[in-house]
Amino acid sequence: LGSAPDCGSCHQPLFSGAPLALDADSFAKQLGRNQIPVVVDFWAPWCGPCRMMAPAYAQATQQLEPQVRLAKLDTEAFPHVAAPFNVRSIPTLVVFQGGKEVARVSGAMPAGEIVRWVRSVI
Repeated sequence: LGSAPDCGSCHQPLFSGAPLALDADSFAKQLGRNQIPVVVDFWAPWCGPCRMMAPAYAQATQQLEPQVRLAKLDTEAFPHVAAPFNVRSIPTLVVFQGGKEVARVSGAMPAGEIVRWVRSVI
């Protein structure tokens, strides 16, 4: 992972240093196929704290990849994907390992706090 791996099919970098935007299909694929932890930011475009935390989440991505995959799911665009996880407030960060939820936290956080929290639960 430390050698900047590329996709075997499309030859694009697997890690871009930015959170991966998920849709219904990619959400299932990322959670089901990743052998590393996946942190998903459940957010919505109308949410002020979500927009405020977005740059911090991007900074945390740069610090945590490639040991952890960070991604974002727009709960407004894909409510049927978020519904099974009973997200009651946004932003909510959820850590998945092996496709299973292992930890969650709600509320906007600065980059350093995101990094510390993720490292403490993986």
